[in-house]
Amino acid sequence: QVQLVESGGGSVQAGGSLRLSCAVSGHTWSSVCMGWFRQAPGKERERVAAIDSDGSTRYADSVKGRFTISQDNAKNTLTLQMNSLKPEDTAMYYCAARFAGWCLAVTATWDGMDYWGKGTLVTISS
Repeated sequence: QVQLVESGGGSVQAGGSLRLSCAVSGHTWSSVCMGWFRQAPGKERERVAAIDSDGSTRYADSVKGRFTISQDNAKNTLTLQMNSLKPEDTAMYYCAARFAGWCLAVTATWDGMDYWGKGTLVTISS
C-alpha cells in the first residue's frame, strides 16, 4: 500500500524558514511527477511546486525565489525548502505523487496525481 507522509510543518515568524518532507513508501519504482499543494482556510487548493522525472520544476508565482522543491529517489523523499516565509503562506501543505503514465511538472495537478498525503500544517505569524 502506497503511503505519503508529510512532516516538518510548524509555526514560525515571518521571514523564517521551514523544510517540509514527504516520505513515500509502498512503491517499488520512481514517480513520474510529484508535487506540493496547499490549502488555506476559506481558499481554494493551489499547487505550490512540482517536479517531474526529468528533474524539471514549476513553482507558483507567489513562492518563486523563496521555495525549492527537490526529490531524493534513493531515499524516496520529496522535500520543500521554504524560506522568507510570509503570513500568506499559512496553510495545510500536502504532497502528492503520480507513478503511472505521463506527467510534466508544468501541467501537474492535484486531480492528476495517484496518491496524496494527509498534510502538515504551516502557520506563519507576522
